[in-house]
Amino acid sequence: MARPFSKSISDTGLCAAILAGVPMPLVLVSADERIGIMNPAAVELFGSNGEGRHYVTVLRQPGLLAAVEQAFRDGSEVAARYVLTDVAREMTYRVRAVPVAHGGEGGILVSFEDVTDLERAGQMRRDFVANVSHELKTPLTALLGFIETLRGAARNDAAARDRFLAIMEREAERMNRLVSDLLSLSRVESSARQRPRDPVALDDLAQSTLNALRTLAEGEGVTLELERQGDGGVTVPGDADQLQQVLTNLVENAIKYGRDGGRVTVRVGRKARELAFRGPAVELVVEDYGEGFDPVHIPRLTERFYRVDTHRSRAVGGTGLGLAIAKHIVNRHRGRFRIESEPGKGARFTVVLPASE
Repeated sequence: MARPFSKSISDTGLCAAILAGVPMPLVLVSADERIGIMNPAAVELFGSNGEGRHYVTVLRQPGLLAAVEQAFRDGSEVAARYVLTDVAREMTYRVRAVPVAHGGEGGILVSFEDVTDLERAGQMRRDFVANVSHELKTPLTALLGFIETLRGAARNDAAARDRFLAIMEREAERMNRLVSDLLSLSRVESSARQRPRDPVALDDLAQSTLNALRTLAEGEGVTLELERQGDGGVTVPGDADQLQQVLTNLVENAIKYGRDGGRVTVRVGRKARELAFRGPAVELVVEDYGEGFDPVHIPRLTERFYRVDTHRSRAVGGTGLGLAIAKHIVNRHRGRFRIESEPGKGARFTVVLPASE
């Protein structure tokens, strides 16, 4: 019984030229089950010595081999997944094995569509939903428990009622902060491609932010200091509200997690030239002198809900979103964000932004 084929290509040279022009990896398996053609993208994926070999020795992964075998057997298109793991990252490909006519004989054209970014985005969405659910479930469970207690055993106990209401207020405030941060993150992401250009005096913005946070700092026994460095104004093109949010998040973090050091320093200065921007820049540094943390955490600190110390973060009211929001805002302003810390030596957060001419 003849196998049905979806395409007819009789000229091997023309076939190879066409496949070479396609950016995704393509492998043509001939009727004798040997690899007839590999385009440049496939050579990069599987190596240069594949042509002429049996497809089993090149493609290797069981799911991929089963797809090619079924396409040969049934004469129909078969889908599969191909996962390539190396030291740097994991790549995921959506594979299609399609029967074709090659040189008057049946063959299988195997295509590899890179869906790594789609897979990663899907995983990020799943992780995000799971994290938000977890963050909301804890205070909600506490609130429901205290409500039940106040309706029952503690109904007429004034002291217990006041204590439980204080805890319920704290948990409700925590949920409110989480929702506010989620909304802020959504707003920043929705405007990520719109570069702000209003002139913002960053030194004045830093001063007003410190004034607003001074009461919080005094309650934690922390002194806030502002140092203006260099000559001339420190003005950047930007969104004043978002830049103030960056300052607020960084200074609040420094107060909460670096309070053992007793002070937080904010430095704002102009740099004559920054190589990354090929022009002048403004550098903003928020530094605390507390206990610091292991540098191993630095690459992940701007991830949503990532915490160095989960218990301590929740105890001081952290949502795990502050640094993620700051990083998104800095990216929107085409700036650079750098974190430095060592145990016992505090932490330093540096934002570099293109300066106004």
